[in-house]
Amino acid sequence: MMEIAIIQIGNSKGLRLTKSILETYNIKDKVEIILEKGQIILRPINPIRKDWDKAFKELHDNADDQLLMDDVFEDENFEEW
Repeated sequence: MMEIAIIQIGNSKGLRLTKSILETYNIKDKVEIILEKGQIILRPINPIRKDWDKAFKELHDNADDQLLMDDVFEDENFEEW
């Protein structure tokens, strides 16, 4: 358990989180606030496709980015388009 003071920020008030809390919970720019049963829960907001670029590069570097199925099917009719 940790006690944190409420601080003045302009006309509002806020919480100052320590660097270790931000790093431990991977909090970057935004958090989601959940109000639940007398509690305030802060949850980090992570982009949906976070680190996909790194994962794709790793797949490519390991030559593991091959198609699993043909991109053109035998029964495809291009004249329809």
